[in-house]
Amino acid sequence: MFDNKTILITGGTGSFGKKYVKTLLERYKPKKIIVFSRDELKQFEMQQEYDAPCMRYFIGDVRDKDRLRRAMRGVDFVIHAAALKQVPAAEYNPMECIKTNINGAENVIEAALDNDVKKVIALSTDKAANPINLYGATKLASDKLFVAANNIAGGHKTTFSVVRYGNVVCSRGSVVPIFQKFIDEGRDHIPITHDEMTRFWISLQQGVDFVLKNFERMLGGEIFVPKIPSIRITDLAKAMAPNTPIKIIGIRPGEKLHEIMCPADLSFDTFEFEDHFVIAPGIKFSSRTNQFTTNALGESGKPVQPGYEYNSLKNPHYLSIEEIAEFNLRALK
Repeated sequence: MFDNKTILITGGTGSFGKKYVKTLLERYKPKKIIVFSRDELKQFEMQQEYDAPCMRYFIGDVRDKDRLRRAMRGVDFVIHAAALKQVPAAEYNPMECIKTNINGAENVIEAALDNDVKKVIALSTDKAANPINLYGATKLASDKLFVAANNIAGGHKTTFSVVRYGNVVCSRGSVVPIFQKFIDEGRDHIPITHDEMTRFWISLQQGVDFVLKNFERMLGGEIFVPKIPSIRITDLAKAMAPNTPIKIIGIRPGEKLHEIMCPADLSFDTFEFEDHFVIAPGIKFSSRTNQFTTNALGESGKPVQPGYEYNSLKNPHYLSIEEIAEFNLRALK
């Protein structure tokens, strides 16, 4: 569906954006791929690797609605990946996080509507479900904006959906590169914030593939959640540095012990499919379907049990220490 189409990726120089561009170039023949981001150095570096004739690089910030509006002219599909993501940084710089993650989301929506973009998928995070930190709260607000955008589209053809998933292995700023840095420095211990901490675990390629598939599945207004394994952070440390002691240093500001992707409070709007969940919008649409048990590909889901919660602690699928090591190796390729 991306052949001869124009795709724009906000935050396109990030880990996800680069993997998404690589996958698009390998599998499709797009008319244009527009990388929209604010860092000129990262764009320059990315251009050295991805310089296909269809590539375009736009300097811009999602806080700038006019620049977004111009960048989206003639665009068919938008992936909104730009965000301020570091939990402690958001706690100490709340207004900056709000300007990018909430105001920026509104700007993306308005620019997409003004240009009659066909489909928009916004990337969310497990931290947006029952958030306890500012980053999660801003992403929850962003999710709500993208869902409700289907109701304000009016006569526009644009549809909006959200993809929510967990920690991305080996992405910039994630725990694996941090642990690897400690190992390379020869530190005498691996610092961990809590010995019972668990996280959902997904590779960049899995995240990209899930987003690609959901452009085909989406009806507009749903939140897609993949079924992925959990890990214990202590097991991650043991997989990466089996002979290095672990030191518990205490939970950081805004950090959760376990992550949630489908909250129990939304179980009445949650549907289970073969390899993913869909959280249907609580609001009713005047010009969009309100039935989410069957998607645009004809795949059918069933309601989850009342009170069901998909969280990293109670997830039935955990990776062993050996599986984590193998998973990480595959993710690096």
